[in-house]
Amino acid sequence: MKVLKKLGIIGLFLSLAIGVVGCSSSEDKSKKDDTASEETVTLNISAAASLQEAMAELETKFKEIEPNVKLEVNLGASGALQQQIEEGAPCDVFISAGEKQMTALSDKDLLLADTNKTLLTNDLVLVVAKGTKVKDLDALSTDDISKIAIGDPESVPAGKYAKEVLDNTKIYDKVKDKLVLAKDVKEVLSWVQQGNADVGFVYLSDAQGAEGVEVAYTTKADTHSAINYPIAVLKASEKQDKAKAFEEFLLSADGQTILEKYGFKKAK
Repeated sequence: MKVLKKLGIIGLFLSLAIGVVGCSSSEDKSKKDDTASEETVTLNISAAASLQEAMAELETKFKEIEPNVKLEVNLGASGALQQQIEEGAPCDVFISAGEKQMTALSDKDLLLADTNKTLLTNDLVLVVAKGTKVKDLDALSTDDISKIAIGDPESVPAGKYAKEVLDNTKIYDKVKDKLVLAKDVKEVLSWVQQGNADVGFVYLSDAQGAEGVEVAYTTKADTHSAINYPIAVLKASEKQDKAKAFEEFLLSADGQTILEKYGFKKAK
């Protein structure tokens, strides 16, 4: 009888243990099923072309935080992106390389309140093909330089800053006939890399790690407007919570560390 009683007790404990494990497994499975069943949310991000390399890593990192959020990134000149947004193109988050474009959207009441913030800053540099001897801006007016690539000042913030530099250093009139205008800062870089331009004005973040070119000159801060990259969530976004979560991630220590890795600087 004692043996049978002991066996009964052991059997009871085993049943309870199996029940607990079973419940735990069911709960874990339920949690996984809940996560898997969450609908994938697609965020449309319109971002300045100079963010191209950084955005790939930022997207990967954000996926770890929000696994059910997919980013559709539209890269281009900030002015062109601004126009697209004004014309109704889908956009949840806008990152501009200039304040002018963000201000224009703000003036039209297209931005979600309290989301217009400065994300980062950058430097404007003059790049040349490796081995080309250019020590300063005065070299641009010599016969050695025939083509100077800049972004179109009307739509490309980097081009606007470049023209400001040329104006403020009193050499614009000497080199204006040498200027070739690109649709965005990446095209400027490409022209110098391919030999279609002798020099070009790009952001430091674009020049960092770029093949076949080197920085010949870093423009002085007092020769152009402050280079700030504003970010904002669009009022028309139907996914404002996730859009704000992405903005907060970019402004977080993790987001800023990735941006610094690609040559950008923290906003002051």
